[in-house]
Amino acid sequence: MKSIVAAIFLILLVSLTNAFTVAPLAEVVSKTPSTTSLNMVFGNKKSSAQKAADKEKESKYWQGEWVCKDCGYIYNRAECAGLYFEEQGPGFRCPQCSGPRRRYAKKVGDRVGTTLDGGDAPILIFSFGGVALTIAFGIWAVNNL
Repeated sequence: MKSIVAAIFLILLVSLTNAFTVAPLAEVVSKTPSTTSLNMVFGNKKSSAQKAADKEKESKYWQGEWVCKDCGYIYNRAECAGLYFEEQGPGFRCPQCSGPRRRYAKKVGDRVGTTLDGGDAPILIFSFGGVALTIAFGIWAVNNL
């Protein structure tokens, strides 16, 4: 039994050594010319109408920087599917800290503003209101029960 296992192991070892041999470069490089044109790789040039449409679209959006108020990440269109920040859906999260979209603010010079969706104020107001109501209910329950 041991001799059969040893023979199989030896056959496998010999067959695997051929898998790691280096092939000559001439066999690897194809002799046929490429059918890929540069337009397929880099795209076609934009017409003046397309450039005008892009310019008009660009003028609709904030040209400054959007900054995450939690971690300081500056929104980069190239990293986010080429979308302007305003085009991002409500489920967008900061790529660095996973903060929600509402935590982004416009940066003007050295100042960072707030977005128009209310920021965290509504969350904080309702949270503190809930805590106050819970304490009030606890006091009422202790006094009346």
